[in-house]
Amino acid sequence: MASSDKLEKAFILFDKANEQDPNKEIFEGKEYAKEVLYAIRMTEKLNSFAPNASEVLQLTARCQHICRWEIARDSYEMNRTGYLTWRQDLKKFHAKKAGELLESIGYDQETIDNVAFLLEKKQLKKNEETQTLEDVICLVFLEYYFESFAQKYSEEKLIDILQKTWRKMSKEGQEAALKLPLSANSLTLVGKALQG
Repeated sequence: MASSDKLEKAFILFDKANEQDPNKEIFEGKEYAKEVLYAIRMTEKLNSFAPNASEVLQLTARCQHICRWEIARDSYEMNRTGYLTWRQDLKKFHAKKAGELLESIGYDQETIDNVAFLLEKKQLKKNEETQTLEDVICLVFLEYYFESFAQKYSEEKLIDILQKTWRKMSKEGQEAALKLPLSANSLTLVGKALQG
C-alpha cells in the first residue's frame, strides 16, 4: 500500500534499524529480529484494517517500536510507576529515532511532527489517526502476542488487561478483534473479559 518512493525508503531504514534487535523470533520457519517482525505485522494489519491510511499513519505503524530494545523495561522500577515512566520515555525515544531517519531522507518537519504526534498517542479517542493506530496496535497484540503473554499471568490479570485493551479500541477495532483467528483459550478469556 506504500504511496511514495520516500515511504519505501523510510520502511527500509526503519527495518534496517530494527534488524539490530538482539531478540529473535521464529515465524513460519524463518528467523526475524523481533522488532522487524512486529513492524511488518503492524504494516500488514494497517493495510487490512485501514487500507486508505495516510502516509503519516503508514510511517508511524512501521516505526511504532523502533529500536525498543535499547530502553529495557528492567532498567526502570518494576512497579506501575516504573512501567508508566518507561512507556512515556519509549514514546519520546521512538519519536526522536524515527524523526532522525525521516529527516535523513528528506521528509519535511510537518510530517516528522505528525509521526511524533501519533507515536506519542496524543488525543486518543479524539484524533482519528491516533485511534486507528491504537486499534492496529491492539489487533496485532491480540492476534500475535496475547497467547504467549497469557501463559505468564493469572486469569484475573489477563481479564483486566483485555478489558483495558478493549476500552482503548474504537467500535470498528472491537469488531475486527472479534474476527481474529484466536485460540480457544484466548477466545474464552475475551468472552469473560467482555462479560465483566
